[in-house]
Amino acid sequence: MKFTQDWFSHNIPNFEFCMSALETKQDFLEIGCFEGRASVWMLQNGLDPDGKLTCIDTFQGSEEHAAMGLNLNELFDTFKQNIEEGKVADQVVEGIRATSYEGLARSIHLGDRYDFIYVDGSHTAPDVMTDACMAFGLLKQGGIMLFDDYLWNHVPGILHRPKLAVDLFVTLFSEKAELLMLGYQLAVRKI
Repeated sequence: MKFTQDWFSHNIPNFEFCMSALETKQDFLEIGCFEGRASVWMLQNGLDPDGKLTCIDTFQGSEEHAAMGLNLNELFDTFKQNIEEGKVADQVVEGIRATSYEGLARSIHLGDRYDFIYVDGSHTAPDVMTDACMAFGLLKQGGIMLFDDYLWNHVPGILHRPKLAVDLFVTLFSEKAELLMLGYQLAVRKI
């Protein structure tokens, strides 16, 4: 597999916790996939051998990636190659090249439902709030939604604080979402 960045490995204990708390592991959704490092981990360590992983990403990177000088011309091809090498048994992976809004709207229209949703797309509060609200409706009862970068603050300005959106989401959905984990990442279970 070909990975140029590792923004995931330090989160493995959180993923292991979420996987152990899941009742079923048949359908997963990932918002923001980059090269597929988290995707491959979920395929090999969480998702059922005959499960489905849906990945939504523009595969064009973000302003943060541009500022790092990353060459993202072959990002989608790299993602697809890593997925092909990483998946096991009869797993199905669907890569949706779209904004999270477009990809989530498609899933809503199709009536998709997920056991686990990983929110790791945009770092702007309005985008995170939109992703959270749209994705929560797709989460099965008892399913878990894990937010990455809850405490992220690498770009100046309040709108670049995922915490602002996640805190508001958790407050607004407090009667439907049980807090499972709070740290650099945050996880809730749909009740």
